Formats: sequence, structure tokens, C-alpha cells
Amino acid sequence: MSKDYIAAIHAYKAGAQVNYNEYPALGYLAEAEIKLVNAERFVSFKELENSNPTLDYVERTLRRLSELSCSYWLRDLVAEVLVWSEAAKGGTVARRTEWLKAGFNLFVHNIGSAQIFTSHYSPLDAFGTVVRELIHTHGLIGQFLRGEVELSESRSVLKLVHSGLLTRDELADVLTVLNDCILTGVSPELWEANRAEVKAVVGQLVHEQDDRAADLMDRYRALRKSSIHKGEAFDQRFSELCEGHEGLQASLQRIEGRTVWFVESALGDFSLEEFLKIFSCVLNQPDAAKHIVFEPLMNMLYYEHQGTKKINLYKKRIIEKYLSGMTFEAVNAGTIAQGKHVELKITREDGLSDTCFVTFAFNPVAEKLIDFCVAAENSDVLYERAILMLYDYFGLRRDEFDRFHNEEKYISHMNGSSDFKRVMIDYIVGGTVLDVGPGGGVMLDLVEELYPYEQIWGIDLSENVIDILNKRRVVENRKWNVKKGNALHLEEYFRKGEVDTVLFSSVLHELYSYVPYEGKRFNRETVKAALRSAYSILPRGGRIIIRDGIMTEPEDQVRVIEFLDRAGQEMLDSYCRDFHGRAVSYERVGDRTVKMKVNDAMEFLYTYTWGEESYVHEVQEQFGYFTPAQYAEVIRETLGETAQIIELRHFLQDGYTEALRSKVRFMDEAGNETALPDSTCLIVIEKG
Repeated sequence: MSKDYIAAIHAYKAGAQVNYNEYPALGYLAEAEIKLVNAERFVSFKELENSNPTLDYVERTLRRLSELSCSYWLRDLVAEVLVWSEAAKGGTVARRTEWLKAGFNLFVHNIGSAQIFTSHYSPLDAFGTVVRELIHTHGLIGQFLRGEVELSESRSVLKLVHSGLLTRDELADVLTVLNDCILTGVSPELWEANRAEVKAVVGQLVHEQDDRAADLMDRYRALRKSSIHKGEAFDQRFSELCEGHEGLQASLQRIEGRTVWFVESALGDFSLEEFLKIFSCVLNQPDAAKHIVFEPLMNMLYYEHQGTKKINLYKKRIIEKYLSGMTFEAVNAGTIAQGKHVELKITREDGLSDTCFVTFAFNPVAEKLIDFCVAAENSDVLYERAILMLYDYFGLRRDEFDRFHNEEKYISHMNGSSDFKRVMIDYIVGGTVLDVGPGGGVMLDLVEELYPYEQIWGIDLSENVIDILNKRRVVENRKWNVKKGNALHLEEYFRKGEVDTVLFSSVLHELYSYVPYEGKRFNRETVKAALRSAYSILPRGGRIIIRDGIMTEPEDQVRVIEFLDRAGQEMLDSYCRDFHGRAVSYERVGDRTVKMKVNDAMEFLYTYTWGEESYVHEVQEQFGYFTPAQYAEVIRETLGETAQIIELRHFLQDGYTEALRSKVRFMDEAGNETALPDSTCLIVIEKG
């Protein structure tokens, strides 16, 4: 290279000042006061502390260039392009303000960087003209493969051929080397994964082959590439949404001729329906911009959680609720819904009429409450209060698979309980099995493994559950299917006699706890409604199989609990205040010892075993609501004489004794340690 950029970067990092006259672009990068980084490119915000990520990236691209076998003129040319192409991410705040006043588009980095380069070297000589055009189209081939731009955005580079500055072969070599450095600078694996496609696109571009606009679905498919890799059934869902909502396809077609930036980082965790609603809103604005930038949304969504960059699930869930209230008919008409707590915002910068910025804005109270939840994450007592306030303020459902950052742990626990659920499998009959409330999908997997030729369904009210399970079904090539639906109205989703076995695996207590019946939670009528609904879709000989919590008999027994840790007594105090399933109380008989009715004691201890992280969720649920005898009575009363109870047994679920051994001593009234009562029942009902 004529200029030794790598040596200059090393010298700067060692403490030397950048010579702006010799290395102006490096000077801009070195003085950068704002860190502009794609959220995809780092794992923790701590990586950005005391670092200059843009300068580090440029150094990696230059190192890759030094490894490649190419001519000196090509090496010098590409080096200049690589350094200047990041200039729009550099500069002090004051300098960036001056650039913006001059009309430089710093938010579409290839355009802004080309403008900065031109202003620095104008009038341009032949070398400068080539460099300027390559900066102007910098990264666009990769962005084309990601769906963010059309290939036509790169076509201006052909001016270099038409004007005689480069031959077609020279341009092809330059673009191939340039994109190798660009992608390898992100990661060598990224270049290897995209090498063949990049070379094919370079050939198509340079030789001016037919580059008609890609099919609409192809471009959106490219924008959802990461989601598809995670299991999103894009083709099916995209077609369903376009067919089900008149005008949607025409709205989405308006992406033609536009560029979109930071889409995957900002929208990759949202469902396809939510993604398309956002796009439709933006594209249907009367003055929709040429360049659509999702960078503000990306920056708003992420924060540091336990040493890792995480999406802010508090914000995401609230945005999801806001989007659920939108209709495609409204967004196709360009209507942006006014939300009580959050709202989609599309803004412009002065002087940049061709660029808009997309994010969601929360009202001040909502913003503060979300900040409180984030701050409270390190305090168990504060956190449980914060989450309850969040649920109540935003009207979020508490049973929609929403354990925020404890969700992965919860799913792992649920899927790890397969041995407990396996007890139900032997009682399955017929060719069609329905799992109500499938959670992490462990029962669906078990049924598929043991009944590989059966038709297996899961049904859940939670959109999050359905989305996660559908993705896993695709990734793992599972045969089961899931649908969104209400367990109290199964007849709306299945015909009479269509389902041979209905499974309620530890889900009836959740219906009892969360789903109101005639406006009342913790209502035994909810359980009865679920049983009637399941019974209505069974044929003769079909079965309902229940595995769930129970209360023990006789109910008037008293137990004594001695807490081995003072935190246990504190949690019991909180529990008596926060649990609304029924009144729970205790009599203090010692410093850390209490006397309670046996079923009250066990209801608390089931929550206590989950630990403080899960307290805020578990305190919402009542695990035991019937004794075995009451269950039998309710089944006969609800389903009538044709319902035969062919199995009714109960047992203490493995794990409770071990989990509680280090936390409490469980005793009878005389102070003698005693066994925990049975916690769980298995009931099989056959339709006669």
C-alpha cells in the first residue's frame, strides 16, 4: 500500500496522534465520540467500553486485504475505499453537526461517507472518482443479499466501466476483493457462507445481466433470513397473511426502490405478522422516504442483562400488545394507531427529506416503569413488585408464557419434566392426540416419539408459545402441529369425535388460576368448562388424561414448618399477602417456625421450591384446587354418567422432597418430621 494504514492505526493505539494531513479518514474514526455499531456485531455492551469498534473493524478489513494476493494498484484502491467508507460513523459531535448542516446523510453510511470523501478531495481526479464511486456503493452487495437494498442501487458503479476508468474484469476483481474484506472484517465465517453468492452477484452486476427486481416474497424472505433459520415458516405464513388481508401485498410492494437499514437487528425477534404490520405502517405513509432506517429502534430495544446484550423484553412485550391492536386494514390505509403507553414513530432529520427513522416511543411513565424493572432485576423483592406493576399498568396477561428473562430457565425446567409427564403416555388411545397448553413442547415430543404415526396437536392461547413451538417444529422437523386457541372452547377448533385423546398435563391449575370464568379467576367453573369442552370433541372410547396438582385429604390436618433460612419466613409473609387464590395464613410458633393447615402449607411450599426468581409468577397460580375425592365428584357432576373414571391415583412428584430438604423441616403438630403429602394426581376419563 502507498499508505501504511495498519501501521498508522497501531501507532494511534500506542498513543501517537493521527496525522490528519496524511490520514484524514483515520483521524475522523479516531476522534469518534459516538459508537455506531450494529447490535448483531457484539455480545455484550462491555465489549464497547474503552474501544473504538469502527476503527477496530477497519483494521480487520485492512488485515484481510494484506493477506490477499492482488496487484499493488488494486490493493491501494481497496485500502482507500475501506478506510473512507466508515467515515460517516466517525467525527466528533461538533464535526458531525457540521457535516449534517452541509447535507451529508450520516445515517445511510455509504452515501454519507462518499459525501465526506468528496468534500475532502474535490475536485476529484481519476483515482478519486473511482474511490468515491466504490464508497458510494460500499457494502450494497451484502445488503442486497440481506434484502435491504435492490441490486439496482449498485448499478451506478458501472459508470466506471462506461467512462473507461476500469475494465469489466478490473471492476469484478475490485468488487470481489472489496466484499471479501468487508465480510471477513465482520467474521471469516460470514465471508465463507456468502462467498459464492457474492461472486455470482458481482458477475451479474458487472456484465449488466438482467437484474429485474426480485419477487416481493424473495426480498422479504431475505429480510427474515435469521428468523427463518430459527424455524419461522415464512413462505406459509407470508402467503396466509397476504391472502387473508386485502391490500397487504400492494402495501408491501411499496418497498420497491427503497432501502431499509438495520432491519434484522431491530425486527428479527418480532413475529412475521408484527414485522409486516410495522413495514406496512411505514410504507403506507403519504411521503414514504427513499431510505428507511430502523437504527433508533435497534438501539432502543437492547440493554445489558447479566453480562450479555439482551433484547429488552419489557419493551418488546408492550410493543407486541400495541401491535396486536392494529389491523392490517388500518395500517394499509396509512393509519398509525395511537397507543396509550407506546406508539410507532416515524421521524425525519432536518435537511434529509429522503430518509426516515423508525422506532417506538413510550410515554414518560411507561419509560420510567420499564427502567425500574431493569434496575430491580438485581433485587428479588423489588423485582417481583416491579413486574406486577408492569403487568397491571400495561394490561399484560400474566399467563402468556411471559417470564421475561427467566423464560429460558422455565422452558428448560418444563422440558426437563418429561419423566413426570411420561406416566400419561400409556393411557393414550386412538389416532389423534391433543395436548392442551403444550408449554415447551415436551409432551408433544414424547407422544411423537412413542406414537410416530399418530396425528398430534397442541393448542395454546399464547401467541408466544405458538410462535416458539412452530419455529422449533420446523428446525427439528417435528410431525406435530400447534394452533392458537382457547381451551374452554375446543369445539371451535375440532369437530365432534375428531380427537381421540385430550391431554391436560399440569395445565388445568393454570386455567383455574388465570382464565376468568364469568369474570372470576380461581373459579372451579373454569375447570368444569375445560372438561366439558374436551369431552365434546371425543368419540365413544375417547379419553381425557389429567396430570395436575391436588389438595390432600383430610383437609383439616395441620403441619409445622421450620425454615432453615430466614429468607423463607420473609417469602411466606409476602406469599400470604400476594396470593389471591384463597386466604392463606399461619400461626407463628417459634423464631423461624410456623403452624399451618396442610394444604395452605403445601401451596406455599410448591411456590417456595421454584425459588425467588420465579416467585412473581408462581404466586399467581394455585396448584391444588381439588382433593382426589372432589375431583371424582366434579367429573361425574360435569360429564354425566357416560364418563367413566378408569384411573384415579395420586402420588408425591419426585423432586419436591429433595428440593425442600435444605430449606425446611416439615413436621406434624407434635414436632415429628413427616413426609410431604401427595402433590399430584393422574386421572383417566373414558367416554362411554
